[in-house]
Amino acid sequence: MKIARFWANGQVGIGIVEGEEIWECDERLQKTQVLWYMDEVKLLAAAAPSKVVCVGRNYAEHAAELGNEVPKSPLLFLKAPSSIIAGGDNIIIPSQSSQVEHEGELAIVIGRRAKDIGDDENALKYVLGYTCLNDVTARDIQRADVQFTRGKSFDTFCPIGPFVETELDVSDVRVTCSVNGEIRQDGRTSQMVFPIEFLVRYISLQMTLMPGDVIATGTPSGVSKLEPGDVCEVTVEGIGTLKNAVSTA
Repeated sequence: MKIARFWANGQVGIGIVEGEEIWECDERLQKTQVLWYMDEVKLLAAAAPSKVVCVGRNYAEHAAELGNEVPKSPLLFLKAPSSIIAGGDNIIIPSQSSQVEHEGELAIVIGRRAKDIGDDENALKYVLGYTCLNDVTARDIQRADVQFTRGKSFDTFCPIGPFVETELDVSDVRVTCSVNGEIRQDGRTSQMVFPIEFLVRYISLQMTLMPGDVIATGTPSGVSKLEPGDVCEVTVEGIGTLKNAVSTA
């Protein structure tokens, strides 16, 4: 089942996507009788989280291309929720950076409060579904600051969407990122250092995950610089494509 957040008739709605139709649903994700068509609404970011928890260097080849070792435990950092945009919105290159790069990723969307998940518990039962995310990064600022907050959290640096897919086995799906139609990143989730269930459990031991929170699971190798006028597309097999143009402020 694909779930969309959208803007229509002056308010935010949540709906189940069936082709070009969006059936509005209630807080339990049960269909109502309200039907919208794609051309009648504006799709919003697929989630509205209290926090975006990111996992760094979770693909060995990406760690290597940046000259880093693979961490012994998940390397966590946060992106500011104010950086979130939807597909179709512009990624804006800030004047403070001369090296803004794309990082296409599979993202987890949490469905229920999760804290201290035990080893004997199925961590995936806390997951609502999965979506595409672009962990846009000001690489020069990241390197200068050492820690990641500023270089990862500029406005527009977290495109999320287009949908949340609730019925997908993500143990081995393809994740790509293309710029102007040329594939720059191409990996599979089976190449992750730390798999999905491990990440959800591990993060729940560090902080409480709330419904709607997003976990960005890391990016394959092939990151590259974005330029004004570029069109960047993140595609996750079984979910769809998140597409954003690039501009300056």
